[in-house]
Amino acid sequence: MPYTPPDLTARLLVTPQDTEAPARVARLKELGIDERPIPEFDAFARELARVTDAPFAMVNFIDERRQYFSGLYDSTMDPEKGPVDPDGGVGRVMERDHGFCVHVVARRTALVLEDVRDFARFAVNPVVDEVGIKSYLGAPLLDPSGMALGTICVVDQRPRPWGRQGLRTIKTMAAELREEILRGVHPS
Repeated sequence: MPYTPPDLTARLLVTPQDTEAPARVARLKELGIDERPIPEFDAFARELARVTDAPFAMVNFIDERRQYFSGLYDSTMDPEKGPVDPDGGVGRVMERDHGFCVHVVARRTALVLEDVRDFARFAVNPVVDEVGIKSYLGAPLLDPSGMALGTICVVDQRPRPWGRQGLRTIKTMAAELREEILRGVHPS
């Protein structure tokens, strides 16, 4: 019987297993976080974008099927239309297997992709072609139990040398937001 190699694209698009999704959703509900924009998270995303000089920043929570950006900053938006521009800016909902945050949640550690096209696993992700994302920097929001509640991230449509400073920044800001979430700083 001849060997038929598996389809490379199918192998590379495999989204990491996430057996914690139901427990994560329950924990987020306990913390008063559901699928709605949270103004404090939007403000946090705006500050994250400013600090990293990135055009897009998110506070992201992931369930079994999709991702929801409770905090979102999109530099291309019209400020009068709110945090999401209905005429084509970044939206609040994305399929679970689109983007890179699912990998951060599964790994429970920060992920730096200065040019996503340098990594076969990430270069074929739909956001690369559909949105033009070329660079990603993200960190998990870890519960004291070690469960990843979600992520914070910044993306750019050009390669970015995030470097060690970028990694330190994203990890520090993730730790700060995690503490705010656990203290219940956002509205329930």
